[in-house]
Amino acid sequence: MKQAINIRLEKDMIETLDEYAKELDKSRTSLIEKAIDLYFDKLDEIIADKRIDNIKSGKTKVIPMEEVFRQAGIDV
Repeated sequence: MKQAINIRLEKDMIETLDEYAKELDKSRTSLIEKAIDLYFDKLDEIIADKRIDNIKSGKTKVIPMEEVFRQAGIDV
């Protein structure tokens, strides 16, 4: 289910958005949704890199799968 939100963009950004929308025969909404979806992929990469850095620096402790199973009472 879609939900409405309000955002403010610079006038030139809206003009560019409208140009793309017209050229591609798409709505502003569909282009913005696609842009956000693609940016979520980039954010996933950034978060993954941060998690790897935290593991390498020792900020995050890695628990072996066998230990997780043992603590959960799962016999493997």
